[in-house]
Amino acid sequence: MNAINIILDYKKRFETKYTAVPYRSGFDKDLLQHYFMEQGYAVCFTTFSEIDFRDEKLKGKVFLYSSSEDQDGFYKTYIEDMVLGLKLAGAIVVPDYIYLKAHNNKLFMEILRDTMGHESVKNIKSRYFGTLEDLQRSEDALNNLNCVIKPAMGAMSKGVSRGASFHEIYDHSKTISRAPFHVGEIKDWLRKFKHKGYIVDSKYRKKFIVQNMVEGLDGDWKILIYGDKYYPLNRKNRENDFRASGGGRLSYVKELPEGLLSFAKTVYESFNVPNLSIDVAFDGSGYYLIEFQALYFGTYTIEKSEFYFMRRDNEWGICEERSILEREYARSISAFVSKLPLE
Repeated sequence: MNAINIILDYKKRFETKYTAVPYRSGFDKDLLQHYFMEQGYAVCFTTFSEIDFRDEKLKGKVFLYSSSEDQDGFYKTYIEDMVLGLKLAGAIVVPDYIYLKAHNNKLFMEILRDTMGHESVKNIKSRYFGTLEDLQRSEDALNNLNCVIKPAMGAMSKGVSRGASFHEIYDHSKTISRAPFHVGEIKDWLRKFKHKGYIVDSKYRKKFIVQNMVEGLDGDWKILIYGDKYYPLNRKNRENDFRASGGGRLSYVKELPEGLLSFAKTVYESFNVPNLSIDVAFDGSGYYLIEFQALYFGTYTIEKSEFYFMRRDNEWGICEERSILEREYARSISAFVSKLPLE
């Protein structure tokens, strides 16, 4: 029987699950083993700290892993190091390392849109900034534009704002890009008096993006995709706000805008992943991919839905049944892995 290695975090958790018991304990590992066994895969649980990169047997092995949203991202950077190390050792990491890099990192997510995404998702264009000083050099290009400003890190629209002028864009960017104060700032500031022409380090060096605003939206769609199953959830904007994420105004709708699922399918197929969470906006004439994640995304949508959609014979059909998260995860992963060129 083929084997799949699942890497647990330091709390012995894997992935995230809305209805997990105990709270925030992730997927049910017994269910994972059961449903992977049904798909013909034996599961071997391990941890990051148990990995030996000198083990030549790593080559060709399949490893599943999850990300982290820990404060300041310290543990996530550890996961990134270990997953990239596995890839360098010849192991097959699912999803690919680039999607871990994009998790909770809107800037790199937009880079993936620009470099890998289908042309239909490029109607949103982002500018990438590492410091406020970088932004200042783009004043002419951004003046009199209606834009959305986003910090690179954060979920549920935290820190996201809009600006209709460069002054507004600058003010919002200044707020979200401020790095934590440290005593070295004072020493650095004094250097300009000692060394003529010295330029002090930026205090505003938390990366962020500025992108074009999609007008006329009253909400968006959260769509979770597990292989060939699509789970849509409608989200209305918050009261007197342009943001839908985190507002709690949710509804499951069976009558969908024409073309929504086909657009979602195009997005899914443009990224080489088994599962995907996407936020899609519709302005009445066109669809826009707002954000996407390929791992460690919220599972409320699939766990609470009483139906899902599948495409059969070139038509979308609805299936009226509840889904079990671990089963759909195992099913979609198994289908994905079966297509990989394993040794």
